[in-house]
Amino acid sequence: MNIFQDKTAVISGGAEGIGLAVAQALGARGMNIVIADINVEQLQQAEESLSAAGIPVLAAELDVANASQWQNVAEQALARFGKLHMVVNNAGVGGSGGTIEETDSLTWQWVLDVNLMGVVHGTRAIVPHIKAHGEGGWVVNVASMAGFTSLPLATPYSATKAAVVAMTENWAFELEPEGIHACVLCPGFAQTRIHKSERNRPQRYSGEATGGNRSEEELGGMLAKVVEEGMPVAAVAERLVEALQAKELYVFTHPTYGVLITSRFRNVEEAFERTKSSEALADYQDFAMPSF
Repeated sequence: MNIFQDKTAVISGGAEGIGLAVAQALGARGMNIVIADINVEQLQQAEESLSAAGIPVLAAELDVANASQWQNVAEQALARFGKLHMVVNNAGVGGSGGTIEETDSLTWQWVLDVNLMGVVHGTRAIVPHIKAHGEGGWVVNVASMAGFTSLPLATPYSATKAAVVAMTENWAFELEPEGIHACVLCPGFAQTRIHKSERNRPQRYSGEATGGNRSEEELGGMLAKVVEEGMPVAAVAERLVEALQAKELYVFTHPTYGVLITSRFRNVEEAFERTKSSEALADYQDFAMPSF
């Protein structure tokens, strides 16, 4: 059975990279596709390519940090396709990178607004429409391996991606009774333009001079090689489709990266073991786990 046939997916950051690859993969399986993106020129090109492939598509301009624009996208999608079944919160930015001192507050705000609040706005805008028809559906949040392990000089990015993992875990529990499956896609390096995020930075996040943000050229030079040699986005999209069919919660794409996660959780486990011999906690070893 094709679980995607004649359903509708709304994909942010859908004009290129992972977002467009997901649009192509889901569209090839019979879904109606709504691609939303801040880059209008790229959006038009993506719409043309999907339409040429015979995929029913609607393109909508969207700044994911703007909740009202998300509502506009939802209304356009409903007017075109009638029902909404999936939201793919894919839009994200890397930020300009740097140390604590080098990362100014406007960069922090930009990354938080896009990578974290963009996911919140998208989910809040689309989920009520998924619930309304009672047929179930999907919430797909695109995080990163950086949500599970540190990425040097990219603290805002790592922090927001960790938050997306946590939000998805909560929403998976919350939405399951509604027949809505939530999952979090955590790719490793893939062939996107995440290292060139500055091209789409709105003016409102520019202009603060704290004497330190590393230039796009410097950061791009550091990341360009690993990004360009990363996994093709088509493979990431196919992995997501596979995971949706299997109702997986955590969707990983790079098997060799598993050692990073297991190492982290081994350290966590060892930290809990140390609490068992803590003199400070001698009288509190039997505190019960709360139930919800």
